[in-house]
Amino acid sequence: MKNGIHAGYRGELHWIVDAERVITLGGDARATVFSTPNMILLMERAAREALRPWLDDGEESVGVDVSIQHLAGAGLGAEVRGAAVVTAIDGRRVHFAVECWCGARLLGQGTHTRAVVSLQKLIDNLAAISAEPHQQNLHPGAAQLPHFQTLKVELSEQIATVSLNRPASLNAVNVRMTEELEQLVAFLAGHPQQIRIVLLTGAGDAFCAGDDVIELPSLDYETARQLSLRQAAVYLAFERLPQPVIALLNGDAFGAGCVAACAADLRIAAHNSRLAMPEICLGWPPGYGLAQLTALVGKSRALEMCLMGQPVAATTALEWGLVSEVTSAARLGERGLQIARRMLAMPAGALRETKRLIHLDEGTQPKVAHRADTEAYIRCLQQDDAQEGLRAFAEKRPPRFTQP
Repeated sequence: MKNGIHAGYRGELHWIVDAERVITLGGDARATVFSTPNMILLMERAAREALRPWLDDGEESVGVDVSIQHLAGAGLGAEVRGAAVVTAIDGRRVHFAVECWCGARLLGQGTHTRAVVSLQKLIDNLAAISAEPHQQNLHPGAAQLPHFQTLKVELSEQIATVSLNRPASLNAVNVRMTEELEQLVAFLAGHPQQIRIVLLTGAGDAFCAGDDVIELPSLDYETARQLSLRQAAVYLAFERLPQPVIALLNGDAFGAGCVAACAADLRIAAHNSRLAMPEICLGWPPGYGLAQLTALVGKSRALEMCLMGQPVAATTALEWGLVSEVTSAARLGERGLQIARRMLAMPAGALRETKRLIHLDEGTQPKVAHRADTEAYIRCLQQDDAQEGLRAFAEKRPPRFTQP
């Protein structure tokens, strides 16, 4: 570190609060504010900028300690300013007083310490960590495949063919299937060598009709909330599995079925299949999966699907990028096996790493968006229109919504 840096030296950094730097409180868009982690990051970055001119070649500074008070809020689009003033220098550690401002309003203040380190040493440490076996952040299951009632699993050629197996209910996802999907994900996570590819399809004439609406009235609201969060976690876990997941859409994929398809790595659809997010027709928004759907088809198409609730034909889904291929129903299983066998010919480690890196590149927002989705779903579920939607579904008639 170069000589000359002294107490009182100051650095500043200005940001515009964009959509990546906010949090929506209580699921209410009116309470969208500059988030505390991003405010801290701004102040840390201001300190980093203050140190930058004093670093020798091959050096970098890293944060080692921070203590912050969040005093006020700022909204989307606001200009915020981070300031860092050197208060003390202790060898290769530099201490700062940090503040965050929006105009004349103090948003936060505190202290921050940065250490000056060798960049090469930092690179060597990261390389050592990267060389360690990757943890899937799942809970690998027991050695034996569990016994399932709502799923059918066939293992052959290092391929697991999983069928959602409630054909009389069009494979609607109920509490039992949710539990068994959790067990299945744990089993697959624990057997990356024995099972290298997963094919996901539905028994009978449908892929999956969505969550079990018939079961829903029997659940209290807190149980429904927790069930929604668990289901979202299961589908998010698909992308963290070491195996590529290929959805074979043998029929309609509605609601949770559409989300399950979006959670797969590839989607092959039969000509007669349709995809839909029809929750709006029952009186509530989707409880999860909006971020994954939007990532595949874009905001405009996602809005069309979710605001209208109408099914999208397989050929249209292909045009939109929602599925990657359309084939005949008779050939669907064969085509899935062809793709799986082709993947089996690829190097196993490279296949797993490629899947991991592509999903990692999406960032964190799609992984947490379902929390706001679920809260909005539960709020709407308690309203009269949702209760009318449930009655109409049970009575097989169009709903008559009345709320303004």
